[in-house]
Amino acid sequence: MKKNRFKLNAIAASLMVAGAGLATVSTASAQDSATSDDNIEVINVSGIRGSLASSANIKREAVGVVDAITAEDIGKFPDTNLAESLQRITGVSIDRTNNEGNAVSVRGFGPGFNLVTLNGRQMPTSSVLGPARSFNFREIAAEAVKGVQVAKTGKANVTGGGIGATINIQTAKPFDYGEFKAFASAQGVVDTSVDLGSSVTPELSGMVSNVFMDGKFGVLLSLSHSERDSGRDRVGTDGWVRNRGGAVTGAQIDTTAIDTSNNPSQSYWLPWTAVTERFDTERDRLNGQLVLQAAPTDDLVITADYTLTRFEETSTTNRSAYWFDNPFGTTDENGTVVNIFDPDDELNFWAWEYFERKENDSIGLNVEWQATESLSFNIDFHDSDSVSNPDDDQIYEHLANLKNPKFPRVDEQGNPVLDANGNQIQDGVDIGANFTGEIPSIFVDDTRIPGSAYDRNNLVSDLYQRRGFKMENNIQQLRLDGIWENLEDGALTAINFGFQQTKVEVDTARRGEFGFVNIPLGSLDITTRPIGDAADQFPGQENLFPVFLRYDASDFIDIVTAEGQLTNPNISENGVTEETDALYVSFDFETEFNELPVNLNVGVRYEDTDVSSFTVAQGIQALNFRNDQELQVIFDGVEAEQSISGGYTRVLPNFDFSMEVTEDIVTRFSYSSTIGKPGLGFLFPGTNLNAPRPRGPFRASQGNPNLLPLTSDNFDLSLEWYGDDGSTVSVTYFRKYVENFIVQADEQRQLTFVDGTPITNPAPGAVGRAGCPDAADPPNSACLSRPTDPVIDWEVNTPVNQEDRVVDGWELNAQYFFGETGFGAVANFTLVNVDQDFDPFQFSQSFSLPGLSDSGNLVGFYEKDQYQVRLAYNWRDEFIQSAGTEPVFVESYGQWDLSASYDINDNVSVFIDAINLTDETTRRFARFQRQLLDAEQYGPRYNIGVNVKF
Repeated sequence: MKKNRFKLNAIAASLMVAGAGLATVSTASAQDSATSDDNIEVINVSGIRGSLASSANIKREAVGVVDAITAEDIGKFPDTNLAESLQRITGVSIDRTNNEGNAVSVRGFGPGFNLVTLNGRQMPTSSVLGPARSFNFREIAAEAVKGVQVAKTGKANVTGGGIGATINIQTAKPFDYGEFKAFASAQGVVDTSVDLGSSVTPELSGMVSNVFMDGKFGVLLSLSHSERDSGRDRVGTDGWVRNRGGAVTGAQIDTTAIDTSNNPSQSYWLPWTAVTERFDTERDRLNGQLVLQAAPTDDLVITADYTLTRFEETSTTNRSAYWFDNPFGTTDENGTVVNIFDPDDELNFWAWEYFERKENDSIGLNVEWQATESLSFNIDFHDSDSVSNPDDDQIYEHLANLKNPKFPRVDEQGNPVLDANGNQIQDGVDIGANFTGEIPSIFVDDTRIPGSAYDRNNLVSDLYQRRGFKMENNIQQLRLDGIWENLEDGALTAINFGFQQTKVEVDTARRGEFGFVNIPLGSLDITTRPIGDAADQFPGQENLFPVFLRYDASDFIDIVTAEGQLTNPNISENGVTEETDALYVSFDFETEFNELPVNLNVGVRYEDTDVSSFTVAQGIQALNFRNDQELQVIFDGVEAEQSISGGYTRVLPNFDFSMEVTEDIVTRFSYSSTIGKPGLGFLFPGTNLNAPRPRGPFRASQGNPNLLPLTSDNFDLSLEWYGDDGSTVSVTYFRKYVENFIVQADEQRQLTFVDGTPITNPAPGAVGRAGCPDAADPPNSACLSRPTDPVIDWEVNTPVNQEDRVVDGWELNAQYFFGETGFGAVANFTLVNVDQDFDPFQFSQSFSLPGLSDSGNLVGFYEKDQYQVRLAYNWRDEFIQSAGTEPVFVESYGQWDLSASYDINDNVSVFIDAINLTDETTRRFARFQRQLLDAEQYGPRYNIGVNVKF
């Protein structure tokens, strides 16, 4: 449901300025960078050494703490993925998905705490996983990027929203080159992880730029298209649960080994499942940008641009899983059950299909006007959309599960095994999983085919799920910046001022269908695939499930539909509109202290934000006791809207000081106040019931539009040395006082049906009623909730502002060129600390700062004549990814990457990039390191190609 569109009060003014024939003396657009008003000098040199020297120069000339990466040459960014390049910056680390960087953390603050802009503009993002503010870097091609700047301190003219940093991606414009420029690149992506699909896929990119009419008009067009097939093997579990076994009939957990000095309640943790699975993914990405520039007079530059992204990804998954329904075992000293076994149960064979298509479009207009010799203005507007799964279908997930209940036992020759009475023995699976190693050692008896748990004749249907999610995120942003420069003597050199209006609008439509089913499998194509070398980089992989069953989830759901067992979907809409008006002013000073040059910037930013959100959903009419595992939610079919509004204002000062101690040494101090806005998904007011079961758990979730932003007072102190050849060494200490972190708080309360009466549980009351439980559709009315049934106390999870933290750390960076030998090296290290670490024995602690970890880089390179070679190692220490009822940790990870190129002549070069050379693996765990969640491996990846420039 769309709200009224943005009122473009000042767009007419910008068009009038453009049409008035006013002019500028500069051809460098102020939208290039969040720090563009600092008049940063960019060194136009190419190659590894030139790129590093240019980045060092940007850091030296910036006001505040700014790090940067610049392209080594036209169309040549240091890495094939932007996030992979950003991790080379001190203080920046990345999250990986499918062996590719997709989001960044800065100074220990995860992706949601950093603001990513494109040419100074806040850009929308969308995902079938739900609303997010953080940009996914895998959606934009690195070849289209000219540079990236990471502003780690706040400034009055920088859009609010980045606690860790504001990351600005810069793309090229025709006036940047001033003459005809073009490049083309063709490469093959060789992915060693591929099982289904092609192990070699194409990636093509190109750009052409030219100026006409004596430099008064320019056009630039860039395009990039890439395909990638990949695979991923995973071993793990669906999660660890505290004290679960005690509620399960027959469960026996020996807790005598628990150290009661740490764990006095003798709490213990069991995994839900033991899992082995295979992911196969196909991805297609298209990027394009058209930029038009005109300089009708010497004092005016008008820039119009259009940027698009088309991103499509399809993934299929097959999983073998065993649920520990009646677990036995013993614990270690912490309470982790380390040798779980569960006799005589069933295996599950899951199949998933995921699909996501994103369409991102942005149109912008920028006008630079030098009004007088001392006064200049910049007007910038953009209207940008990001849409996930735009089709009406909206389906992004198909899920199906088969299982093997008791099946006839046979001997090795396939003959029936009889009991003493001559009846064939009905078998189950006897499984044990030892979680003390890198991966669980899983033992399954009777794995012969046929006549085993894997025999098609012993499989039955279990459940299905189909989910759809369509999301549109629109951002319209208008910005007016002005600079008055003092042309006379005096310490005050410039006054910067401006106004910004931003409207963020998110609309989502969600549908869900879920049910346990009993259908014939005769037409379902089921094949057997051996595990092979899945997870062979982890000890114990030889004891995994021996085979996968491969089938299509969508085919299974087609059978469900044909059998008339597809349930009616639950459909809901959610939306949020966030409007922010901002004013800022700052003052630049240049003076001396004891004859040492000093630069000062003092500013303040005022932001006023209004938030309104809505949920449109059907009312809950009843719960249906459908089977022993499911309480089906019955909706009334009538959509009703619930809306809530909120808002806040903030005043954000900043002070930046830098001094040239010598010609080579710079010291700087910065203070700034910055904010981080709440996640968009937190703001929806609707209440969702989270798959209630007859015996619980009874959990629900609800948003909170009245959340306040995080606020951070930031202090930075640095000492920096710059050599004449681009070598540099720097040491930076930072400290952040952050308030209003958002945590998920649980509250016990009753929820109501659409008629206002409390929701009741039909399962206890329906026992003995004829026909209950009932999986029919429509359901048997006898199995529905009644007022006389027990009232359910729900555990409602709601985001609230609750936690404060102090974060500090050190950034150490050095780059050095070894004279004219061609050799050079870069090394950096970041140490991050927080005043309150996560304590695994504090079971009520539900918050920890995600992404907080030490990190480091070591890069060596050789560049001389026609040769370029770079070997890079990136390391990130263990960090907590999320903290809720049970935390998720990511183990420390290090990766080697190699790139090399050879210039055949001035116009043509060939290259190879190798990612994850040594086939590193990732591992996630829960509260303790023995509580394995995921062990994943991907394999190395190589890009081999040719670059041509004109």
